Amino acid sequence: MSLLEIKGLGVTLGEHRALNHVDLSIDRGEIVTIVGPNGSGKSTLLKAIIGAVPTDAGTITRAKGLRIGYVPQKLHIDPALPMTVRRFLSLPKRRGTNEVRAALAEAGAPDLADRQMADLSGGQFQRVLLARAVLERPDLLLLDEATQGLDQIGSANFYRQIETLSAQTGCAVLMVSHELHVVMSASDRVVCLNGHVCCHGTPEIVASAPEYRALFGSGTQGALALYRHQHDHGHDDGNDPARAPELPRGHAHTPDCNHAAKHDDSIPEANQ
Repeated sequence: MSLLEIKGLGVTLGEHRALNHVDLSIDRGEIVTIVGPNGSGKSTLLKAIIGAVPTDAGTITRAKGLRIGYVPQKLHIDPALPMTVRRFLSLPKRRGTNEVRAALAEAGAPDLADRQMADLSGGQFQRVLLARAVLERPDLLLLDEATQGLDQIGSANFYRQIETLSAQTGCAVLMVSHELHVVMSASDRVVCLNGHVCCHGTPEIVASAPEYRALFGSGTQGALALYRHQHDHGHDDGNDPARAPELPRGHAHTPDCNHAAKHDDSIPEANQ
């Protein structure tokens, strides 16, 4: 059984039909990314999953005992409020020092426990929010444009941390993002949303889909096809000729590249 299965989901916000007949499922260990234009219902979908907005059609079926961690798009903390990272991570449930430090290490920020929240950079703040979600030992981690405001290098590093966390803990990841050239490198599947599911599949298939190109144009397709990673679990894609060969994580194959593919942790550049 999938960790999460959504069928025919509908959400209305005021007089606006935000989501209509959305189908989606995610299995343990998968990294699934939702992309779409502004106002396409991406954040609404995540909020529906955690019960923050009501649904008026369809079903959301969660695996028994499913634990969900959630990293919001934004969280405002008054800079005048004195609060250490350790204290923040211990609200509302008190956490032990070792537990806090372990969560920060998993989020890629092992040395922040005693820092003031108000003194953190944008990237550090997002890693603390990730650590807060990790404290729940989630089976499914939801990320709502968690790298908003970070530069490209910060975003790429954050997504690498998400890949590492998923590999180490076995949790599934469902993330919303607008950074198409970076996100595709971290995704097993991509769902293109615009009030409904326009197209979905492996990054290469989605990047080639007419529905995707209608929303984003064809300019990013070349970059998207380059950043494909190997993974231990498979998906039943059959022998679809549209599926590009899988490359090691982070390896950008170019026309003049004639060497044996090997692991490369260089940060992919945006398509020019």
